[in-house]
Amino acid sequence: MRVRRHYEVQDFKLTPKFWKWLGIGFGAVLAGYLTAYLVIFPAPILPGHQGVPRALGLTLAEAQAEIQKAKLQVTDGGAEPHPSAPAGIVIWQDPPPAVIAPEGTKVTLVSSAGPPKIPVPDVGNLDGELAQSLIAAAGLVASQVESVQAAAPTGLTMLTRPPAGTALPPGSSVTVVVSRGAPTIPVPDLLGMASADARTRLETEGLQLGTVTRRRTADASPGTVVGQRPAAGTLAAPGTVVDIVVARSPQ
Repeated sequence: MRVRRHYEVQDFKLTPKFWKWLGIGFGAVLAGYLTAYLVIFPAPILPGHQGVPRALGLTLAEAQAEIQKAKLQVTDGGAEPHPSAPAGIVIWQDPPPAVIAPEGTKVTLVSSAGPPKIPVPDVGNLDGELAQSLIAAAGLVASQVESVQAAAPTGLTMLTRPPAGTALPPGSSVTVVVSRGAPTIPVPDLLGMASADARTRLETEGLQLGTVTRRRTADASPGTVVGQRPAAGTLAAPGTVVDIVVARSPQ
């Protein structure tokens, strides 16, 4: 015995609500497609249009080659200091990478001029050790300390080489010149003394014998001092070198 089943088919109506949700769904799909097409995987839409190559991080020569390969033009935007990028590396471009542009569009490139330069601090009249610390704190290196005679307390900074205000790359060397005090020792009169006695006299006074030059003369006994530099009576700092001229036989 067969049983027949009867199904009632209801009419499907296209209501405004249905069209509303259909429109929302279609819009979402279209938006997703356009996002992928234009943003995530950009590609030219019109013939003769190109995606701008990424020049950031390349050398100027490399960036130029990439941009010209894309049938675009390069405009030099100059160079600017950059804390980390080496000189000659592209640090900015306009238009930015991946922007779709027609052939012949000008792409401006700005390259790095290297790290910003540091002015040498003015450390004049400061203690030598403090001057070296300030130079190091500025990003430079106090690589050498020299001393000069000066009417200033010992160890006081007189100047720097290069001078204060000079702009240098980070890590550059700076020489600090400090005072070794004012001259206080009168140079003794060595004229007429034997060269050995002259040496002893200088060392007794805290000075040093420097160059010994011999000169023929009939006006003094051979082996005696006939000239000196600095002259007798000149005030000198401890350790100053005194050069002498010693007579030798005229024949």
